Amino acid sequence: MNESSYTVESAAAAVDAVKTEIAKAFIGQEKLVDCLLTSLLAGGHVLVEGVPGLGKTLLVRSIARAIGGDSKRVQFTPDLMPSDITGNIMLNAASGDFVTRKGPVFTHLFIADEINRAPAKTQAALFEVMQEFQVTLDGVGHPLPSPFMVLATENPFEHEGTYPLPDAQKDRFLMKALVSYPTEDEEKEMVARILSGGSGAELSVSGINAVMGPPDFMAIQALCSSIRVDPAIIDYAVRLTAATRTSPALQSGAGPRGSLALVRCGRSRALLAGRDFVIPDDIRDVAVQVLAHRLTLSAESELEGNTEVRIVETLVAKTGAPRT
Repeated sequence: MNESSYTVESAAAAVDAVKTEIAKAFIGQEKLVDCLLTSLLAGGHVLVEGVPGLGKTLLVRSIARAIGGDSKRVQFTPDLMPSDITGNIMLNAASGDFVTRKGPVFTHLFIADEINRAPAKTQAALFEVMQEFQVTLDGVGHPLPSPFMVLATENPFEHEGTYPLPDAQKDRFLMKALVSYPTEDEEKEMVARILSGGSGAELSVSGINAVMGPPDFMAIQALCSSIRVDPAIIDYAVRLTAATRTSPALQSGAGPRGSLALVRCGRSRALLAGRDFVIPDDIRDVAVQVLAHRLTLSAESELEGNTEVRIVETLVAKTGAPRT
């Protein structure tokens, strides 16, 4: 189907079909699934904070398979070089010609596992990738496949040998998801499914069917970008973002990218709900995931045990939303 073939209702149904396929392999964590689909629909990237072993790679592989795309994963380490991600220009000894070797980032869904374990130079290699959706090798720009999304992970407890992400890098992530352990029932179902598969190693994505192709998903993305946004909704998103800049609990607040991200994610939420317009709840629902990682706590606030998430929740409660 092309863009004109989709209505908001049929697009929402198509994304629901993707979620149904994902559920065949990935159990629970509905908020994380919604976060990734929200970001992918908006053409953004996601930073995931959670302990290892919660199935983040499995989820990305499931999404990629359901939309007919592919995925690649790179384990970030202190000795990882930028060219290990983006690729490089190599001399072909046989022909004497220089050839382009494209790196693993040339995929639809790229997993940067434990991104904060790589030094700043390697982290910076993703700047152009995330902002321009291309890689420049020897002065030539190479566009990435579409749709494209970076999912980067961080371990919240292991800090030895890590390099904290700079604010400019965090700001390029449309959303940040905090992933907790599965519920007891979800974990029981997960163990039962894995053991029924034989090896007991991990869940498989072999049972997931592609319900669309990358061009179809791109058409849905284009439709999502046309969702109506009332000026009052834009005003609400800007006021909410601006409130982070005047909070005494924060050393620095979110920049204009925060306001834009709220509206982009609000459009995605509207489409997922089958609506062709954004409502205040769409903005409220994504506020923590969009704004919290763009904030810097003041020293006093940190000593008091405050968190960025709690501050955003407080600001959402205090900032008046449009009534119509």
